[in-house]
Amino acid sequence: MSKILFVMTGADHWTLADGTKHPTGYWAEEFVAPYRAFTAAGHEITVATPGAVEPVVDRGSLTPEVNGGDEGAAEVAATLDAATELKHPIDLATARPAEYHAVYYPGGHGPMEDLAVNADSARVLTETLASGKPLGVVCHAPAALLATEAAAGSPFAGYRLTGFTNAEESQAGFADRAKWLLQNRLVALGADFREGAPWAPHIEVDRNLYTGQNPASSQPLADEILTALG
Repeated sequence: MSKILFVMTGADHWTLADGTKHPTGYWAEEFVAPYRAFTAAGHEITVATPGAVEPVVDRGSLTPEVNGGDEGAAEVAATLDAATELKHPIDLATARPAEYHAVYYPGGHGPMEDLAVNADSARVLTETLASGKPLGVVCHAPAALLATEAAAGSPFAGYRLTGFTNAEESQAGFADRAKWLLQNRLVALGADFREGAPWAPHIEVDRNLYTGQNPASSQPLADEILTALG
């Protein structure tokens, strides 16, 4: 059995360019699909958030429209309700990557608000990358990589990766309302950003960095990490 750390946003909103606070949090599928895969394989999950706040799910991610219908939505909601790890997170400031076999970051717009500027998350990312252990990051969660930039640059510069694209943000209706776009910022960070078709599963694996483009990429990303864990 391996221990896997889920680093999750503690934000319940995303501040847009005009100052509007858009209600958000983490995206359900991006937690549920890997959670199911990892726990089914016998692995232990620990959730960490800034300040140990209970993470908030983006209500839009619970609708039948994004979960394949009413049955899928009900199954996702049931998984979240049963996941006691969500109700008892540890403080991200106390998280030690050395105690885990892998680290995984679910997305949602929440990370754009808090993890993008969180020093504790930057430490976890940097230590995990250096350790060689699997580091999984999906959708908007690569925003957390922005906090790793220092005077000497980011350790993620030059890594091949993906994340929520400008095209997807435009189709979601936020490209013209956001303070900044994730794809643009990751390119500016020095990452080798790879873009797949909007909303289709797309993952990139470069050394021990595993990234997924969007919610549909959560399951294949989890499968890749499971393979790495053996």
